[in-house]
Amino acid sequence: MRVMAQLAMVMNLDKCIGCHTCSVTCKQAWTNRTGMEYVWFNNVETRPGLGYPRRYEDQELWQGGWVRKPNGRLALKAGGRFKKLVNIFSNPRLPGIEDYYEPWTYDYETLLNAPQQSTFPVARPYSLITGKPMNVTWSANWDDDLGGAVEHGPKDVMLKGIEDKVKFEFEKTFMFYLPRICEHCLNPSCAASCPSGAIYKRSEDGIVLVDQDACRGWRMCISGCPYKKIYFNHKTGKAEKCTFCYPRVEVGIPTVCSETCVGRLRYIGIMLYDADAVLAAASVEDDHELYQAQLGCFLDPNDLEVARQAEVAGIPGDWIEAARRSPVRRLILDYKVALPLHPEYRTMPMVWYIPPLSPVVDVVKDTGHDAEDRDNLFAAIDTLRIPVEYLANLFTAGDIEPVNDVLKKLAAMRSYMRDLNLGRDPRPDIPASVGMGEEDLYEMFRLLAIAKYADRYVIPTAHAEQAHALEEIATDCAVSAYDGGQSQPFGTGSGQPVRIAVEDLMVRSARLKDTEQ
Repeated sequence: MRVMAQLAMVMNLDKCIGCHTCSVTCKQAWTNRTGMEYVWFNNVETRPGLGYPRRYEDQELWQGGWVRKPNGRLALKAGGRFKKLVNIFSNPRLPGIEDYYEPWTYDYETLLNAPQQSTFPVARPYSLITGKPMNVTWSANWDDDLGGAVEHGPKDVMLKGIEDKVKFEFEKTFMFYLPRICEHCLNPSCAASCPSGAIYKRSEDGIVLVDQDACRGWRMCISGCPYKKIYFNHKTGKAEKCTFCYPRVEVGIPTVCSETCVGRLRYIGIMLYDADAVLAAASVEDDHELYQAQLGCFLDPNDLEVARQAEVAGIPGDWIEAARRSPVRRLILDYKVALPLHPEYRTMPMVWYIPPLSPVVDVVKDTGHDAEDRDNLFAAIDTLRIPVEYLANLFTAGDIEPVNDVLKKLAAMRSYMRDLNLGRDPRPDIPASVGMGEEDLYEMFRLLAIAKYADRYVIPTAHAEQAHALEEIATDCAVSAYDGGQSQPFGTGSGQPVRIAVEDLMVRSARLKDTEQ
């Protein structure tokens, strides 16, 4: 057993309102600069829908992730070293700008300086790439709120095999929001795809980063990532990706997307896992077994032997204690209501999701029956407008049983808490019907519904002895210095690396708090 620690995130999709605040704040913090106009490290998709980039889940087209060979070994779906060498100067498996979108701005001067006239002046869209006038035909959230669903909805890859169960007529359809960031996988295919070895997984916290000095812009990582969460900066000629806001989490502050989330649906915490078990778990034969196999990699920090092995591995005591209090661990391991996104890619993702229950209540209400009664809710799960099969295609490689179990636990929680809120005697048979105790069900409710800031984010600070004085190169976190940059063979304006000490961030945070007070 080789114990390692991993920062992980869980998102409760029942609470996402699709406001895109997380996307905008991430954009302002990380990608609001030249060469990254089309890039969204965090985006919020409406499902069913095409996603961003368009149809990124079609791995027959993009060849992302891993596949299991007949001999039981894993191989990159896009091919091994020889295939990459053959295609290194012309990678055929890349999304084009039309799959993302051509970023644009507007001719605001026409509006601001137009003379008085009988018709209202029009600000034409101009491409931020070419500077020429353009017609806007697609964007990162073009099909937001099922916009254009009749045309685009049926093209959702996750509808394959269940097309007859999802209706796109206005009165029959249903939607939910799916926020996405980099999965910071335990078995990242992007790192394995990189010919330069520029992508690495930090041993202290599992965050996957791109070494901007080592990156040569081959873009094989973009093909290799099945979630398409690595982007090419056409200004610097380098690959960039979500950094899990590591300068923030190193000092115990949540990621920008989590900090600014209006719905308070994100949870961040530490998971301990057995690194020696990851490859075997990712290599199980049946895709339906991948979810349980990944659960088997996680370790219980309350186990004395696990805690001892963690100390032997050099994991600090406060990190082990944070793993014991981790909300992520409770949702994934204890309550088993969080599920991984596309485990069939075999990357062992570490951003998990609690599937939405809301449509069940709506379905029951429409029948005129009690929408919070346990029996009614359980019976209605099979009649979701978004069928359980669709959720299973997203979160459990098509296996509907784990999704059914999660939805029943959430339904039981609603029914049990309604009795308490109405002053009735609690019914112990409700939690027992989903294999939980009354106390566990109540604690799950508190965590999902009314958890405070300190309960949602249990983030231990980094240790100087681990992080080499906590000093990082700015380009490692996708911040480049363009002023004074020199022309390079793989991009212009890359500039010289600027060193930032994390202590500076701590001082600035303290000053900001003093100012607010």
